[in-house]
Amino acid sequence: MIGNGLAYVSVVVRDVEAVASILERDFQLPRTSCTIGSSGNRAPVFSVGGTGLALFEIGDAFVGGAERTGVHHLALSVDGPVSAAMEAAQLGLPTLSAGPEWGLAGGQRLLLDPKSTCGVIVYLSEALALSAPDSTEVERIDHIGVASDDNRLALDVFSRKLGWPMESTQTDAEVRNTVESFTSDKYGVVYRTHQPEFVGGLRVGFVTVGDTDLEFLQNLDPHSHGAVEHGLSGSTRQDQGAISRYIESRGPSLHHVAFKVRDIDRLLSRLQSSGLTVIDTEGRPGSRMAQIGFVHPASLGGWLVHLVQREELSAS
Repeated sequence: MIGNGLAYVSVVVRDVEAVASILERDFQLPRTSCTIGSSGNRAPVFSVGGTGLALFEIGDAFVGGAERTGVHHLALSVDGPVSAAMEAAQLGLPTLSAGPEWGLAGGQRLLLDPKSTCGVIVYLSEALALSAPDSTEVERIDHIGVASDDNRLALDVFSRKLGWPMESTQTDAEVRNTVESFTSDKYGVVYRTHQPEFVGGLRVGFVTVGDTDLEFLQNLDPHSHGAVEHGLSGSTRQDQGAISRYIESRGPSLHHVAFKVRDIDRLLSRLQSSGLTVIDTEGRPGSRMAQIGFVHPASLGGWLVHLVQREELSAS
């Protein structure tokens, strides 16, 4: 296994300070700040369970001058980036530079070639020293969503090569059942039931990295692209549409961050009371027997946040 979990996940947003204030006020996440590379600038970093969450402005050099908002990269926590890079290279996961560069908080980092990690930007990074989380709303990062065009290959890279354990796999499918009725005042009622019609779906795989998971999401049917219906609560068909559209726009890459929360309906209500727009006004059934909901990206500087309330299954 390469790494000891995630050091941090980086997110690009519009108006870092506004988003940071929401994470402090409404999500009650503890905040610190870390130096960014060798620039001397600082970024707000939040403790979410055992993982850091770092916010950056559009165009920041630390995130490669990214011009789009959203989840940008993962940083695997390693004791030595150079030795970890040598081990990764032997597994067919080369780095893009000959030597390390300055990372967060004075540490060093090395970038794995995204072509070898299925489009996911992954750094090998020294660990961050973060304060202990004490949020009454958020337990940890439940998972980080990845828009994938080949789950088989992605799971091979992150589980077999990098050595992180598979948590579970599943298939999400939305079907439509149509029933006709023929009602007569003389002959009674006759029903005709049609075969279920596929509406939308995703192929899903979870890989555990430290105290969180990577959730790989692949369109279940290449002949169907789902749909995105603005203003309506989410559904599997909409989830499929969001992933399909995301890959068409950006290619396979990181998609969202999901917080594991203690009471999803309470937090969704709290966010709405604070003026944030939510896609789901209350929790709905989702992966891994969870209640889930999404916060609209417009409320968090263009970053999609997923809320998850679920019970942990004990290891068998």
